[in-house]
Amino acid sequence: MNLARLQHEHKIWVDHNFPNQQPWEPILGVSEEAGELAHAYLKHMQGIRGMADEEAAIKKMEDAVGDVVIYLASFCNSMNLSLAACVRTAWEEVKARDWQADKETGTP
Repeated sequence: MNLARLQHEHKIWVDHNFPNQQPWEPILGVSEEAGELAHAYLKHMQGIRGMADEEAAIKKMEDAVGDVVIYLASFCNSMNLSLAACVRTAWEEVKARDWQADKETGTP
């Protein structure tokens, strides 16, 4: 899926369903979903709470990752940011790092 298209479609959906949504609301949503991702992973590694089954755990993790991205699109819309540009800029910075060459700073 194209991030710009996702963000555009999400804006239309939020404007219809939650017209007065404030920027802090999707921030809390990101936090909640990141917690669900961590929970699913932890319980899978511990083999408890229904997460011992890898397929069930992966399904929960995929859902949480998707929800994080959707909440990020919502936050970006509320702040007039481009989700795609944010990801692109961050990736350009991250991929330039070489942690193997310089374990202290990640710079070559």
